[in-house]
Amino acid sequence: MDPIFDLFGDPVPENRGKRGRPQHLPTQENRNKVNMLLAMGRSNERIANALNVTVPTLRKHYFSELKFRDSARDRLDATVAMTFWGQFQAGNTGAGREFMRLLDRNDMAFGQRSTAARAPAAAEQPEKLGKKDRAKRDAQTAHEHTDWSGLLQ
Repeated sequence: MDPIFDLFGDPVPENRGKRGRPQHLPTQENRNKVNMLLAMGRSNERIANALNVTVPTLRKHYFSELKFRDSARDRLDATVAMTFWGQFQAGNTGAGREFMRLLDRNDMAFGQRSTAARAPAAAEQPEKLGKKDRAKRDAQTAHEHTDWSGLLQ
């Protein structure tokens, strides 16, 4: 028997019209939607709202997608880059320009990360002193650069 689809293109569960709430049936389109929303940084509540399901239903049916939340953006970026590269190799110069923009943004972000990682090591932070320790240090060098410096050495 062929599956029946509703107006939104989702499959109609077998118990539709019977007692109890019909079970949610995940589709590949909904899985792709969950992956996209994860890559965009959406919370589980907002993803569930987009699918018109509850958060427990989202966790039940899309747990395999949700466990890759941390890597979703990287996977999306890789897919976009591969798409541009494939179109560029096929002769699409617009895709080549977009691929180069993507590379430039990546290089700029990588350069900012690498300089930010080196910056604290290059600039040594002076030791933080308390009020009394600062006063003692200042008292030791108070005579420098004054008329009294020759007399107080």
